[in-house]
Amino acid sequence: MKTIIETKTIDANGRTLGRVASEVATILMGKNKPTFERNKYSGASVKVINVSKLSITTKKLEEIYHTRYSGIPGGLRILKGSHTVKTKGLKELMRLATYQMLPSNKLRRVMMKNLKIEN
Repeated sequence: MKTIIETKTIDANGRTLGRVASEVATILMGKNKPTFERNKYSGASVKVINVSKLSITTKKLEEIYHTRYSGIPGGLRILKGSHTVKTKGLKELMRLATYQMLPSNKLRRVMMKNLKIEN
């Protein structure tokens, strides 16, 4: 029996990055439902709109960082948030923030597949 997954829409207009990302992560994990099970995907599909209108300062963009590793020795790159926004936009920063707030287990990929981010 296949369950129907509902879609939640979150408006990011004028809100901060971390607060939107934590709300999205909670819904993706399914913690807002009474049927929450840690070992099964019971969350909803989430659509985030107006990401380009997030309230984020340039100072905060300089403080935010994330890492990329190529797999070879010495291949660790530490990238600032301002660099990510310049190259890939706020959509990627929103995706990375949500990704880091999800539990690091096999369900993380399943949860991220149910996240849609729009400008």
